[in-house]
Amino acid sequence: MPINVLVVDDSSFFRRRVSEIIEKDPELTVIGTANDGKDAIEKAVKLKPDVITMDVEMPVMDGITSVKEIMKVCPTPILMFSSLTHDGAKATLDALDAGALDFLPKKFEDIARNREDAVGLLLSRIKQIAKRRVFRSRASLASSPSLRPAARKPLVGTKTEQKPSVSTSNFRAKRKSTFKLLAIGTSTGGPVALQNILTQLPSNYPYPIILVQHMPAAFTPAFASRLNSMCQIKVKEAESGDVLMPGCAYLAPGGKQMLVDGSSSTAKLLIKEDNSERLTYKPSVDVTFATAAKIYRDSVLGIILTGMGADGREGCRLLKSAGSEIWAQDEASCVVYGMPQAVFSAGIATESIPLNEIANKIISVS
Repeated sequence: MPINVLVVDDSSFFRRRVSEIIEKDPELTVIGTANDGKDAIEKAVKLKPDVITMDVEMPVMDGITSVKEIMKVCPTPILMFSSLTHDGAKATLDALDAGALDFLPKKFEDIARNREDAVGLLLSRIKQIAKRRVFRSRASLASSPSLRPAARKPLVGTKTEQKPSVSTSNFRAKRKSTFKLLAIGTSTGGPVALQNILTQLPSNYPYPIILVQHMPAAFTPAFASRLNSMCQIKVKEAESGDVLMPGCAYLAPGGKQMLVDGSSSTAKLLIKEDNSERLTYKPSVDVTFATAAKIYRDSVLGIILTGMGADGREGCRLLKSAGSEIWAQDEASCVVYGMPQAVFSAGIATESIPLNEIANKIISVS
């Protein structure tokens, strides 16, 4: 059976453009369109689509409010379209937090180097998130302790009074204090997954953290700022020359490559432009993890979270060959079980762990 798609946008031109692209794929069919967020809710309830494509900025009711309501009344996988601006980034992150599963730039020239690649990416994203069943709103999930953000960032120098309790599920990990770096790579579904994990880490977390999230350059400053406001640890968009410090997470800038340099005792980051067409992802998990393996050798805890494709597999292979530990998010808790599957199926990851257990396990080996 074809995947039924509801297309939502206030622009009749964009609705028609997206609908025509979707209809050309025999696995997809457009069962309806909506011109604002309120109309989208009514159509979602009536038509029960498998996937909804949603604009962020619309009259009558915006996309964020519409996502929240749809997740309450008829949870459906939603792909957001957003402008590549600071305000667009903030709105898209709000939409993901409300329950949307993924996003793409609204201008096709911002998606890929040519129209054919952009169309292919759009269709593959729709098919991927269609496989993901959505049961309830992100708001209801936020009431769970595992997803609740820290109420406030503690004063510098203070320690959290209590660490989260460690899960009793069976897992194998290195002894405490053998790691010197936490490295996390992710893509589709990553913003919410990273928020889940990082908001649970205490302000006195003893190691630096490097984060590679597939995300446009316009989005990473807003995402780093958002995480920093929610977490007890410090989170910043990485800059060239940053010295890796304990209790600080460094997010790779979109459109560039983040490299680890120096030595394990005085490691720093290098941010480099990447104009090559050899690498699909900028930033690339493989690139960052490979340099971490060179500098930290056997002292890295590498984690691959939800995401499409296989970026991170070769970087994790180098880390494991150097003696480091690799974990992967399990299939059931992933938005897209691509990157974690690539690592786990290759025999590189020692553990396949549910998202809501990862933070506790990180703390238990710190």
